Amino acid sequence: MIGEMNNQVVLVTGASKGIGLACVERFAQAGARVVGVSRSADNLAQAAQALAAKGLTMAASHAVDLSDAQAATAMVERVEGEIGPIVALVNSAGAARRFTPDEINAAAFRQGMDSKYFPYVHVLEPVIHRMVSRASGSIVNIIGQGGKQAGVLHLSGGAANAALMLSTVGFARAYADRGVRVNAINPGLTRTSRVDANFEASARASGRPMAELLDEELARIPMRRMAEPSEIAEVAYFLASPRASYVSGVIIPMDGCTTSVI
Repeated sequence: MIGEMNNQVVLVTGASKGIGLACVERFAQAGARVVGVSRSADNLAQAAQALAAKGLTMAASHAVDLSDAQAATAMVERVEGEIGPIVALVNSAGAARRFTPDEINAAAFRQGMDSKYFPYVHVLEPVIHRMVSRASGSIVNIIGQGGKQAGVLHLSGGAANAALMLSTVGFARAYADRGVRVNAINPGLTRTSRVDANFEASARASGRPMAELLDEELARIPMRRMAEPSEIAEVAYFLASPRASYVSGVIIPMDGCTTSVI
């Protein structure tokens, strides 16, 4: 609904590409003052151009390495001081590398946590305490089905995803009576720039062509297609909006009916 979140401040991490950028677009369409965060200032500039072509803007953008807890906290303080209180946070930053079984080791697991788990927590922690002080706010973590399904090339990233799912539900329960909602989405295969990198790793491990692996993966999805980033963004918007006012501690799979669990 256009104008549903007029002038409300929404912080989106991983905002320069893929699902994060789609979330920026969706919240901007609703009238929110969206602040986008990414590691790359150049990528944020490109994202701003793409939004401008659609008549949309970000209220501000910040190039920040969210694996640095102090930098993440400083960014949150700046956003609240310059733009206003954050009403909703969408975490979509970071992706763990894929490792073959021969490459996996303790360093690989550390890389997974540093690249996926801690960038989320480093932003969530300062934001959620401010939301609790105002008795209002919503957080949506874009995580991934790799935390529920063990893949041999995604063990370290899957471990980070599983930790994020537990943290999501834990924070939701901890603050359920204090006006803050915390939910998550687990996308399956989604049409983003990360897809090629993931399939390159799979091709390296198997010695098979990427196109063949992609066709095989699509055949496993009952809907027979990838998700579009805009589809993930639409659910993120719902979860963050007042329309989901009684929804918290929920993790929604978006994988084209692949898991099909009760």
